Amino acid sequence: MKLSSESVLLGASVMTVIAAVGVGLFILGSPMEERARRVDNRRVEDLQGIVGATDLYWTRHSRLPVSLDELTAEPGVRIKTADPANSETYGYQAVDSIHYQVCANFERASGETSSNSARNLWAHNSGPQCFQFEAEEIVRNNN
Repeated sequence: MKLSSESVLLGASVMTVIAAVGVGLFILGSPMEERARRVDNRRVEDLQGIVGATDLYWTRHSRLPVSLDELTAEPGVRIKTADPANSETYGYQAVDSIHYQVCANFERASGETSSNSARNLWAHNSGPQCFQFEAEEIVRNNN
């Protein structure tokens, strides 16, 4: 049986699409992997918001908040304090009078190992991770 040129073209097109999808999944990762990456990025953004709000609280009161509840009660503070995947509250704890830590449970390692990266501050492994900070006064430019 002789194949028509349309059949060959159709077969080649199907193989090309399958190959493209395979390469795309290999390069980008599976949809579940992409979702985990997005959720972990959101966790980092939420923790960054908590750090910023803590520095604002420090600037206003010259002390650290006792809890995230106290921090969120501060006028003008709008932060996310719950994990986007499971609604568990992020960890926050004053270590001493000027140091505190924020914690989250990450689905995957960040993969950032470069010591020159500004985002390396938030580099993490999978699982529970805490980041320690020193409270900083926020200084306004009056220009």
